[in-house]
Amino acid sequence: HGRVAMAAVVGCIVHNNHIVFDGYISPSNNLKFSDIPTGIDGIFTVPNAGLAQILAFVGFVEIAWWPASQYDGDYGIGYFGGDIFDPAEKARKLNAEINNGRAAMMGIIGNMVAEKITGQTMYEQYAAG
Repeated sequence: HGRVAMAAVVGCIVHNNHIVFDGYISPSNNLKFSDIPTGIDGIFTVPNAGLAQILAFVGFVEIAWWPASQYDGDYGIGYFGGDIFDPAEKARKLNAEINNGRAAMMGIIGNMVAEKITGQTMYEQYAAG
């Protein structure tokens, strides 16, 4: 959950700053990436087939690379491509990742709740002061 939340926070910040892909998210529906609104309501604009593709990909990654039975967070892929051999350093970095994931979970939930309460996206809230 923490890694997904960290990706969600980054995606929220990027999209709220109006940084989007060029082209179409769904050519058959004539829907461009720039047509997706910012904030939590953007998920309801993505076609169902697109959401199914995202869920299928995430499920494949969970089964193939990051099995749910691996509770310690060490999936054997190293730290930015390099292995950590010192157990104390490895434990410190895994704990940092867990804590950053917890902070990201609180951040993305807080952002979604604030959007629903105020009716403004994160960008609009910051712009209003």
